[in-house]
Amino acid sequence: MKKWIVIIPALLFTLWANAQVEQPRRMFEMGLSGGINLNRMEFQPSIRQTFEDGINGGIMVRYTSEKYFSMICATQLEVNFAQRGWNEDFDDGTENNYRRELNYVEVPLLARLAWGKEKRGLQFFFNLGPQFGFFLSETEKYRGDWIPSQRPISLRPVYGKTVENTFDYGITGGLGLEVKTKAGNFSIEGRYYYGLADIFGNSKTDEFGRSANQTLSIKLGYSVIIF
Repeated sequence: MKKWIVIIPALLFTLWANAQVEQPRRMFEMGLSGGINLNRMEFQPSIRQTFEDGINGGIMVRYTSEKYFSMICATQLEVNFAQRGWNEDFDDGTENNYRRELNYVEVPLLARLAWGKEKRGLQFFFNLGPQFGFFLSETEKYRGDWIPSQRPISLRPVYGKTVENTFDYGITGGLGLEVKTKAGNFSIEGRYYYGLADIFGNSKTDEFGRSANQTLSIKLGYSVIIF
């Protein structure tokens, strides 16, 4: 009998502790987001660059599944339009310039971890996951009186060279704040994308061994709880 006096409270405490550690949630949200991109490309051999700015915007769905200790766990899927590319830095004291604008549909699939208020108030969040991109179009912009054939030999192949790989993939992650109100949820997030795919061929006979997207984004978002 005495052992049951010890065992039963221990079992009850274990059940209570598990309930406190992992608390199921069933919340579905939908929303919109938009902002600006600061883009560059990782080239090998390297190309001197400044950031090429662009826009991003799209839709988002989020499913919150549980709260673990104080951490709110969710999965977030987005479909966005994004402008990427690069801006070559001539560094010659002139107005000469070469820019390439690349347009994509991007699909991030994110694990979202958040801390703070669940319904009303401030929440801090962290997003991380894979991102896939589908190339739409590109635009070359030349400025100045420079001649491509007179540029350094390692740079010449990029001028007029169209995107060869239309499927992009990489890793993205971000930090942000969300304010939850009766009128909906408002957020701001800084996010970085590191591309793992190359836009040009990267075999031994190709001009570039590496030509991958790198993007820093600032996004504003709005979402509402569906159920």
